Amino acid sequence: MSDSVVMTVESHEALKREIERLETEGRREIADRIKTAREFGDLKENAEYHDAKNSQALLETKILTLRDKLLRAEVQETAPAADVVALGTTVTLRDEGSGREDTFTLVSALDAAPSDGKLSFDSPLARALVGAKAGKLVDVPTPRGVRKVTVLSLA
Repeated sequence: MSDSVVMTVESHEALKREIERLETEGRREIADRIKTAREFGDLKENAEYHDAKNSQALLETKILTLRDKLLRAEVQETAPAADVVALGTTVTLRDEGSGREDTFTLVSALDAAPSDGKLSFDSPLARALVGAKAGKLVDVPTPRGVRKVTVLSLA
């Protein structure tokens, strides 16, 4: 996992806050659950204890994963160019096969929410669009073949 993770300054700060929250509040909550479960007696047959220990392992794994993303972060501090598709750009596209038009904002993978119009910068569509200008026809590789989309406008 040596690939960099492209993100905005805001996403980078949010990631640091999330790690801090998990390392403080999250760990404290799990420690309290383990302490309470230990008071129930025999640990071999104590479901609450085993559940709390599993939660602890999941929390630590999540913290390590987020810390890895933080280490690999490539923070984009400048605003995107107004005339080309880049991280932070809002782009309106027309699928040439279906005629459907969609508008997406290219965001970091951490902020992606396609149903809200936030497309991951790491997605195949976003990667194909990077550097395109309004009016350009772009080929997007998909598992079902090449999809053609036209960049209608940028914001």
